[in-house]
Amino acid sequence: MTYDLAFDISLAGLLLAIALWTIVARAIFPAIVLFMVYGLLLGIVWVRLSAVDVALTEAAIGGGVTSMLLLGAAARLQGKNVASEQLGLPGRLAAALLCIFVTAGLAYAVFLRPEVAATLAPMAKENLAESGLGNPVAGVLFVYRALDTLLEKVVLLLALVGVWSLAKDEMWGGIPGLRVYAQPSGILVYLAQVLPPIGIMVGIYMFWAGANYPGGAFQGGTVLAAMWLLVMMARLQDVPATSAPWVRLCLVVGPVAFLAIGLSGFVFAGSFLGYPEGHAKPLIIIAEATLTLSIGVTLALLVAGPPERMPQR
Repeated sequence: MTYDLAFDISLAGLLLAIALWTIVARAIFPAIVLFMVYGLLLGIVWVRLSAVDVALTEAAIGGGVTSMLLLGAAARLQGKNVASEQLGLPGRLAAALLCIFVTAGLAYAVFLRPEVAATLAPMAKENLAESGLGNPVAGVLFVYRALDTLLEKVVLLLALVGVWSLAKDEMWGGIPGLRVYAQPSGILVYLAQVLPPIGIMVGIYMFWAGANYPGGAFQGGTVLAAMWLLVMMARLQDVPATSAPWVRLCLVVGPVAFLAIGLSGFVFAGSFLGYPEGHAKPLIIIAEATLTLSIGVTLALLVAGPPERMPQR
């Protein structure tokens, strides 16, 4: 048995153990921490599968932002009497059968897949040079599936509007009530003072390198969101009001810039989201830069939650 195979088997076993532990954990906080660890381990699995872009997204979203959302939900439930209903035997059997069905479907897809899978990867790679990009994932997202990428960013913005809509009518436009499980402490304040400069540089690098290497707007924006949340959690900066003009500008600048580039394609390239010959890479980088900012602000405000109080005048 090679070292690589032994590592992969150990990683798979540890992943299954963490997943089972997450399910059976009865306390909220340990379950969330285990979920965070599970997301980070899953990122390592994607690296072993040579899907670095997916690994970065999994670590940032699965192990980072989603865990922050769960911590916020746990903090809001502290001290409240939440009625818990025990799932009866029929419900447990139905859940078990559903899990078995999903597992069987995944096993079928993995072990009985065709020897030569249908893929457009060779075609995309052959035409990648025309876009000026070196990262095939970025080429697919901004050339072949550019409309899907644009709609994903719009859906993310609509999700934030949905969270804001949970606020009372009189609180619309107010300040989100960011809550986390851990209260501000000396170490948290220290990290909020030391990490953001490094994290901002990492986020910018991930966006910039995404044109040629694993990374991109979503991964870079997630890192920026994490740094901003860290500063707000440490109470070094107040959570901004949702009615602040600069907040709303940052939220829409990415999708609007991407849409403007897409509409300009009618004039200069003859199609929506088409790029003029020789100008594809600069336009894609402009779109990614603005999307990085919008994604960072959107994700941070999603974690912050709906408005709960109005700014003092």
